Amino acid sequence: MQNHLIYTKINIKVAESGSKWLKVEDLFRETARMEIPPEEKSLPAACRAVIVMFMGEYNHTIDAKGRLIIPARFRESLGEEFVITKGLDGCLFAYDNQEWNAFEEKLKALPLSRKDNRQFVRFFLAGAAPVETDKQGRILIPANLRDFAGLVKDVVMVGVASRIEIWSREKWEAMQEEEEESMEDIAERMSELGLGI
Repeated sequence: MQNHLIYTKINIKVAESGSKWLKVEDLFRETARMEIPPEEKSLPAACRAVIVMFMGEYNHTIDAKGRLIIPARFRESLGEEFVITKGLDGCLFAYDNQEWNAFEEKLKALPLSRKDNRQFVRFFLAGAAPVETDKQGRILIPANLRDFAGLVKDVVMVGVASRIEIWSREKWEAMQEEEEESMEDIAERMSELGLGI
């Protein structure tokens, strides 16, 4: 399977001099098969959103120390430092720092008077860990997160829009088999929500 990472990244340089002068310069915009939406074209570069979309499936192994190579295509957008946490369905979620900060803000906004909100916030934040890639593009996954996801040797990393999911191969294959059996029903429900194929 050929893997792709589609993203639009805008880095801006802002310089000020005096009270009214402002210069904004696009330093970098890389786009893979994606155009600026018409509603964004009229906005100044500084106001355009940074869009990162992860996709594709990569197979790697995790070593005995818990080090895992992050595919170069994912590292391009994750950066050298990012956050991993417990995910749903028995996998781990990896977020770039910008996406993680936005997710954290949503968690903070949940009313803590509800027990299910407290459990939800606790689930994601208690297990979260900042990680950093080394010169070989590896991260060290903490033992508690490896245990949670059952990461022992064979690992599958999957790009899922705004995040990366890190699976043990065994769990990934079992989940794939289960989802394939119910995908037609799921597609029908998505169609009812306006997401037709």
